[in-house]
Amino acid sequence: MPVTIASWNINSIRPRLHHVEQFDADRAPDVLCLQETKVMNDQFPSAALTKLGYQHLAINGQKSYHGVAILSRLPFASVSQRDFCGKGDARHIEVTIDTDAGPIRIHNFYVPAGGDEPNPAINDKFQHKLNFLDEMKAWLTGEETAAASILVGDLNIAPHENDVWSHKQLIKVVSHTPVEVDALAAVQTAGPWQDVVRNHIPVEHKLFSWWSYRSPNWQKSNKGRRLDHIWATNAIADKVNHVEVYHPARSWEKPSDHAPVIARLDVSPL
Repeated sequence: MPVTIASWNINSIRPRLHHVEQFDADRAPDVLCLQETKVMNDQFPSAALTKLGYQHLAINGQKSYHGVAILSRLPFASVSQRDFCGKGDARHIEVTIDTDAGPIRIHNFYVPAGGDEPNPAINDKFQHKLNFLDEMKAWLTGEETAAASILVGDLNIAPHENDVWSHKQLIKVVSHTPVEVDALAAVQTAGPWQDVVRNHIPVEHKLFSWWSYRSPNWQKSNKGRRLDHIWATNAIADKVNHVEVYHPARSWEKPSDHAPVIARLDVSPL
């Protein structure tokens, strides 16, 4: 049986719980990784999500800010989380699920956005983002990535020219600056990780997962960025046989500014 994993910056789970229900009714992923849940663990809408079939919940919450969660129809063999940069922010959670092809570790990340000024000397938020990526690079390598692992999340960086609506106009804008792109590439190389979305949708094609709320007609202007990613280690990357950015969610009433990204894996016995 295939396993479908989706990643979505929900931009606050409680007011958009009905959007999760709507997405589940249409795509019903086996594992749904959420970012920016913006709620403490004891106020997470666990009961409603369990009713949808997500019997297994891994939650790393924070009041009003950040927050990540993994919802799964498949049981967890393990759950853990990491505090990056010693700030106590809820930006990472990982689980291991058992499949017919063996265990798969799933990391869910919410990388800092970095503020508005791409200069770490005058912008502490941008320095935090670079430090966070450096810590990812140092940790996610060697034994940590030798087995079958998936990394998903809002990484807040659009690495390729066709991951933004205008490379020329955004090259000096946070999320697409060369220093960020290089830092993300270093994380990917250290793994090594494969960008499985771009494995299936070549970089020659424009591809976005985020559209600003400032664009009243986001579909017409299509000034987007691909900030949401799904990576896989070499041990499992070839098992991914389908990827998709689920655009309908961006058109729902009072939506998140991000659309879900989906990957389907063939986990038949080896």
